[in-house]
Amino acid sequence: MRSKPNILVTGTPGTGKTTTSAAVAEATTLRHINIGDLVRDKKLHDGWDDQLECYVINEDLVCDELEEMMEEGGNIVDHHGCDFFPERWFDRVVVLQTENSVLYDRLSKRGYSGAKLTNNIECEIFQVLLEEANDSYPEETVVAMKSDSIDDMNRNVATITEWVRSWRPAA
Repeated sequence: MRSKPNILVTGTPGTGKTTTSAAVAEATTLRHINIGDLVRDKKLHDGWDDQLECYVINEDLVCDELEEMMEEGGNIVDHHGCDFFPERWFDRVVVLQTENSVLYDRLSKRGYSGAKLTNNIECEIFQVLLEEANDSYPEETVVAMKSDSIDDMNRNVATITEWVRSWRPAA
């Protein structure tokens, strides 16, 4: 049985997952696991997608890599997808959401253009990641949080941190 919770922070690229996760990890001593970095550093992918300009994640390799850490607990996992992780891993799934014009500006500043920019904006418009989370995890586990500004981010970090501090393992 875990003594600390596991949290998944998901959302469209540019919604503040990594910044929020790092701040929560610092405030709570949870281990921050950025899946993009893990995939790149440990080569848990099946090559590069030129059109979307990203690695093609090998989901089985990622899950194998994380299994032991997730069983221990005390992790905050940061990734733009959530449907391939085992449901049993997470005690809370946070879906960050950002207003489309704010997201457009953030992604443009990152150099996103063409299909990559369009796909991510459409993903946010149609709330694809919130729907994916709701389809993949129990309703009481999933929480959507607005992430348009620094104030939103600070509020989200405080809310998640308080949740971690009050978390108790299921009996």
